[in-house]
Amino acid sequence: MEKVLGIGGLFFRSRNQNELRHWYAENLGIDHYPNFWKQQAGPTVLEPFVHDTDYFGREDQQWMINFRVADLDAMIKQLKAANISVETREEWDSEAGRFARIHDPDGNPIELWQPAVID
Repeated sequence: MEKVLGIGGLFFRSRNQNELRHWYAENLGIDHYPNFWKQQAGPTVLEPFVHDTDYFGREDQQWMINFRVADLDAMIKQLKAANISVETREEWDSEAGRFARIHDPDGNPIELWQPAVID
């Protein structure tokens, strides 16, 4: 069975993106994209989004979890076999890797991320 490997990122809105990025870097040692805060399990992104982003879906959605996966294609196949709707968009894929989106039963968005490289 394909499993998630860990948290790939935690994304949330912020009215002061740069200040918040700086605070996390200075106080907790967590760099923002394109530098990755590396945990023992692999890279994780802590990235505040602008307060009016539509990236998470619903306007009132304040956060979105991102799980790192080793094989996104296998995960998508597994999820679809379980009748879970999976959304992919070419524009989501980047030099950082490939992405897909699902929603939990409460409608919360969950992003799946296959990093381009895991050190």
